Amino acid sequence: MRRSARSRSATAFAPGHITGFFRPEVSSRGPLARGSVGAGLVLELGVRVRARWTPRGSHRIVVRTDSAQDVPISREVARRLFARGSGRLEVWVRNELPVGQGFGTSAAGALATGLAVGRLLGVPRQRAIAVAHLADLHGLGGLGGVAAILGGGLESRRRAGIPPYGVVRHQPFPHPVTIAVLGRPLPSPRVLGDPKWLRRVDLAARPGLETFRRGLGPEGFLREAERFSDAVALGPESVSRKVRSLRRPGLFVAQTMFGRAIWAVATRRRARERLVAELERHRVAAVELRPAKSGPLVALEWGSHRARIPGHSSRRRYPRAARRTP
Repeated sequence: MRRSARSRSATAFAPGHITGFFRPEVSSRGPLARGSVGAGLVLELGVRVRARWTPRGSHRIVVRTDSAQDVPISREVARRLFARGSGRLEVWVRNELPVGQGFGTSAAGALATGLAVGRLLGVPRQRAIAVAHLADLHGLGGLGGVAAILGGGLESRRRAGIPPYGVVRHQPFPHPVTIAVLGRPLPSPRVLGDPKWLRRVDLAARPGLETFRRGLGPEGFLREAERFSDAVALGPESVSRKVRSLRRPGLFVAQTMFGRAIWAVATRRRARERLVAELERHRVAAVELRPAKSGPLVALEWGSHRARIPGHSSRRRYPRAARRTP
C-alpha cells in the first residue's frame, strides 16, 4: 500500500497527580514492574500534547514546550517511539499545571506524548504506556507516576509497576483540591537520586501502608498524607510553617512531593471558607481543582480537521486567586 505524503496529527491529554504517600519499589529485575506503592489524587488538569507526522523528508524529531523548563522525558518518549520512523515528527507539549512543583507533569507529559505519537504511528496503546513509564522511571521524573494516572480520582498503587505487572485501584474522590505554589521549582531528579532521602521516605511511608492495606477511604488518605508530609519534612521551613498554619478541623494540608508547593482539601464548608480567606490574606496565588474522573484521552486528526479531546477545555489557565476552575 502506498503511503500518503500528507501530514496527520494526534492530540492527547494526560492528567496531573498529587502524591499523598509512597514507598519506592525498584528492586524488581524487570523495569516495567518497578515504581512505587502508595496513594494519590489524579487531577482534572495535566499536560496536553499535539503531535504531527509528515512522512516525507529525512528523519527528524522536534519537541517544543510552552514551559520555561525543558521536557527531556517527553523528548525521550518521542525518540524511542520514532526511532525507526521516517520523515519529520513534531511534538508540542503544553502544561496546564506548574512544572517542577510536585504535580506529576513529567509523567503526564511522557504519557500524553506516548499516546499521541503512538496513535500516529500505529503503536499499540500498551507499548506507548510502557515507553512512557520507562522514560519517566529512568529519567527520574517520578516513581510510578504513569501507572497512577491511567485512571481518575483517588488512586492506590497496590503493586509497583504498570499493568499487568502493577496493580492500581481507582475510586471517586468527593472533594475539590486547592493547590498553591510558594517557591521555586524543585526538580525530582535532585531528590530521587539521593539514597539517604529515599530511606527516609521508606520509613515515613510504613505506617500509611499498614492503614492502606486495611482499606483506605478519602479521609483516611488525607490523614496519612498529612502525616507522611510531616515525616518526610521536605522543606524548606517556610513551606512547612505555611502547611502547619493552615490546618484546621476539616481542612487537610500537605506539601507536594516534590516541590515548594502545597495542596489542601477542605471536607467542610467553613473550613474551605477559612482556607480561601487565609490564602487571600497572605496573597498566596492558588487554584481549586476537581479530581479527574478518568485517565488519559487521545484523538486522531485528519487533514485540516483539528480534533478536540472531549471533557477538557483548552483555555484553562492557572488563576491567581483561590477560585474554582470553570
